[in-house]
Amino acid sequence: MVHYILKRLGLLIIVVFGVTIATFVLMNMAPGDQAEMVAMARYGLENLTAGEIENIRISEGLDAPVWVQYFHWLSHVSQGDFGYSLVTGGPVSQEIIARIPATLLLSITSLGFSLVIAIPAGVVSAVKHNSFVDHAARIGAMLGASIPNFWLALLLILLFSVTWGWFPVFGYGTASHIVLPAVTLGAGVAAITTRLIRASMLEVLKQDYIFSARAHGIGEKSVIFRHALKNAFIPVITVIGMQLGHLLEGTVIVESIFAWPGLGKLLVDSIYARDYAVIQACVLMFAVFFVLINLLVDLLYIILDPRIRYGRGAG
Repeated sequence: MVHYILKRLGLLIIVVFGVTIATFVLMNMAPGDQAEMVAMARYGLENLTAGEIENIRISEGLDAPVWVQYFHWLSHVSQGDFGYSLVTGGPVSQEIIARIPATLLLSITSLGFSLVIAIPAGVVSAVKHNSFVDHAARIGAMLGASIPNFWLALLLILLFSVTWGWFPVFGYGTASHIVLPAVTLGAGVAAITTRLIRASMLEVLKQDYIFSARAHGIGEKSVIFRHALKNAFIPVITVIGMQLGHLLEGTVIVESIFAWPGLGKLLVDSIYARDYAVIQACVLMFAVFFVLINLLVDLLYIILDPRIRYGRGAG
């Protein structure tokens, strides 16, 4: 087990290293002068002189080759120093730490909402196979998986904020602020998870041990929730873990729409300002979260199925 965890952590470092290289190269390939973009974000459009742009270029090291800039940044990150924002001049680490709680809150709430919808819908759909409830659940799951997040967000704002005034359009701080963003993010995850739980439950309900449990007089609820659902959840855990990673990525769009002060909105604002230090730090955080979530999912397999063991021969 220890060997497997160390191996996965080694792969984590390789993946994160590759992500940072790709991000740095792509940002430098973007059109426009980075020094000019930073100067515009820092000083505004009015009275912007060539001298101010050149001072930014020299003071921030933007006149050096790209590979020099990258390894300079990497050497500081390896020591826990993410540098300073090119726009605000403040420490990047402080901005990241201030935004992480909001993003985690939104992602976890969205995942919780999706599971509250998906688990009952998937189980009932499988138990009532080919019934009206099953067909309704499948149609709802198909719609939920097909609707883009940004379109659903605008629709929810139009109905629940503008028309009916039930929830605020944007902001952060109260329970009402998180409802619409969480529903927007969680709808697609709920749809995918519902379909997977249904398919997995249908397969498990055909197994011999389910028929044996029923033959021994075990109640139907006990058969469904204590025996079938636990085993059906093993493949579902993989998708849930991946979906949590995608929820973190999905916050980039949803946080921008609802002005949610998380990492996603910080990343979008930094891209507009070409603030490389903040962009690299945000991407790094997303990459680390995603890989760690996948490692956690693999370890959860052992809790759900004690027969699974990770040894030196594990991939």
